[in-house]
Amino acid sequence: MPGITGQGTTYNLPNFVGELFQITPEATPLLSAIGGLTGGVSVKTTEKEWQITDLRDNDQNVALEGAPAPSGVARVRSNVTNVAEIHHSAVETSYTKQATPDKTTTAGVDGQNPVRNEHDAQVINEMKAIAKDVNHSFWNGEYQKPADNTTARKTRGLLQAIATNRVIYGNAEITATTATDTITGTHSLSVGDKVVFTARGASTAVVIGKTYFVQSVSTTVSFKVASTPGGSAITIGTATGVKVIPISATAPTLDTYNNLFQKAYDNGGLGDVISATIACNSSQKRNLTATYAAAYAKSDPLAGTRNVGGVNLTTIETDFGTLNIMLDRQLPQDALAIVSLEQLAPFFLEVDGKGHFFEEPLATVGAAKRSQLYGEIGLEYGNEKAHAQLRGLPVFV
Repeated sequence: MPGITGQGTTYNLPNFVGELFQITPEATPLLSAIGGLTGGVSVKTTEKEWQITDLRDNDQNVALEGAPAPSGVARVRSNVTNVAEIHHSAVETSYTKQATPDKTTTAGVDGQNPVRNEHDAQVINEMKAIAKDVNHSFWNGEYQKPADNTTARKTRGLLQAIATNRVIYGNAEITATTATDTITGTHSLSVGDKVVFTARGASTAVVIGKTYFVQSVSTTVSFKVASTPGGSAITIGTATGVKVIPISATAPTLDTYNNLFQKAYDNGGLGDVISATIACNSSQKRNLTATYAAAYAKSDPLAGTRNVGGVNLTTIETDFGTLNIMLDRQLPQDALAIVSLEQLAPFFLEVDGKGHFFEEPLATVGAAKRSQLYGEIGLEYGNEKAHAQLRGLPVFV
């Protein structure tokens, strides 16, 4: 359904009668599981820092009887940082619109408009949309720490943060540049293949994590993409640092998953038996269920449930323990992530006297009520080695 920009009036926000149904899913599973817009950590800076340390490699380190003390040893710590990004919206409703909840568009239909306060209803809708924006950023955010106020801060999402335990299923990730509608980078794609962008450079014409379709292939070093099969090529614009993952058509096997689980475990992940979680979208839930059902002769390895951070999660029995399964619509369809939820937390810049995320009235300009919604939030993700991701898996779209 369409949205509007600017002031809401009786002409562009018509009233109807009868029960009101929300057609857009509102769930924010990752954000909700780690604290939501009201939990997390309060900070007084736009950048959050945390530290990581390690232990030396183990061996049978022995000493001689009566020997003098050896040379001192120590481990060097290192820092990790992320920035808070600003989410800022406004809602404006004309006095006439606010005062006429019973002015309905459909004549002769009995009933009442359930929206009695248009301005409050639109504020609630926008706050829900902001929560979804934050959930998207926490998965897909491209880190950006600007030198001045001409560029917006962007928090680093978990998928960008996971570097050590990152596995591409099938063909390798393509590093490319773009000009107009052409993507230039060495590839083995064919028309109709599915791809997903993991970095888009300066372009805003494509969405990180969304599935696109190869529209044409002129050479092995260039191709174009469309939003739908057989659709028109998207004008991406000029950008460098673009990265594209080809989506495989080959179904994963049990070893596909076990190799990822082992990689996460060997590098220190899956340590908390309650919060160790497999996160995926609908396509990878289907792949996961089909693979485990086939491997275990149609038995039900996904029978259990847990509640983590107020989110009800299915569980699955694996060689590395019982893992939660968290469905999240804003995780890319090609991706399956292993997440140590206990290491994740949102951090908020607290504004004195206002809090974290808040709504406040704006000065009246003309005959309308105006409010702004504001908050600064980033993701603290702990040790990136405690998480893992598998990309390029088959999708069903």
